[in-house]
Amino acid sequence: MAVKIRLKRMGKIRAPFYRVVVMDSRAKRDGRAIEEIGKYHPTEEPSLIDIDSARAQHWLAQGAQPTEAVAALLKVTGDWQRFKGLDGAEGTLRFAKPKTPKRDLYNAAIAAAGGSTLDTPDGSTTPRKKAVKAAPKAEKTDKVEPAPADAAPEAPAAEAAKPEAPVAEAPVAEAPVADAATPEAPAAEAATPEAPAAESAQA
Repeated sequence: MAVKIRLKRMGKIRAPFYRVVVMDSRAKRDGRAIEEIGKYHPTEEPSLIDIDSARAQHWLAQGAQPTEAVAALLKVTGDWQRFKGLDGAEGTLRFAKPKTPKRDLYNAAIAAAGGSTLDTPDGSTTPRKKAVKAAPKAEKTDKVEPAPADAAPEAPAAEAAKPEAPVAEAPVAEAPVADAATPEAPAAEAATPEAPAAESAQA
């Protein structure tokens, strides 16, 4: 049985990732594998190559033949050079930089903007509401309460006055009277042009 070390495609359409597997050369591309020895994600930057070096060395020693793609991956990790006894066994594998937590990025942005972070001792970022706001409301109610005892019987009288709301409409009827006063305004304006003429006569 010819054993090969090759890639087994996984993932979605246009988003592939591969497993590095040891399988019979007659099996389907995505068929049953003898052993999975690593993974390869080509879409990441830099590409993720994670191969179990000990298992790769074992299968290469047993006579498993890597495909061209897997041979290139083994050269990047340094496993092929180690197997052949060549220089460069450390490989040229690049690793992605560790991601900084979003909280640190947020705090750095706030510090750069000149503000202070809103972090509280309990770990929440939202400050607690202050209880001071409740006190002014209590003071307002205290001001309303100290009313004389004589005013209490007048309160029903004030309520009785409220049904007389149509009386409030009477001043609206007076509004046309105010309009009658506006025609007099042009007469006053007519008097002002005569005043300069009178001044010129005096001079």
